[in-house]
Amino acid sequence: MSETWTFVCATGALLPGEMKMAFDEITGTPMLVFNLDGTLYALEDQCSHEDFGLSSGEFDAGEGSIECVLHGARFDVRDGRPLCAPAYEPVAKFPVKVEHGGVWCRDDRT
Repeated sequence: MSETWTFVCATGALLPGEMKMAFDEITGTPMLVFNLDGTLYALEDQCSHEDFGLSSGEFDAGEGSIECVLHGARFDVRDGRPLCAPAYEPVAKFPVKVEHGGVWCRDDRT
């Protein structure tokens, strides 16, 4: 588990409807941070159906979902749960904080 927070971007660089990718400084885990109507959420940048980056997919801010371009699996950005087949397992969710004018995230899995 990483106790170190990773800087993602300045707060003004992640507007509602946008997403940014970063790598956890300790674990190297790819993380994807979403701005959904002003609330920030973070998921692992990896589809639970197949090892493929969600960051290449489409973030639907109206639905609050991200779609994997490989096979069309969709996930709720708020909690990582799958919204349709072929994914049945959730994507890992990570904590996000806003501090010192920046957006920070970390892999908190044990």
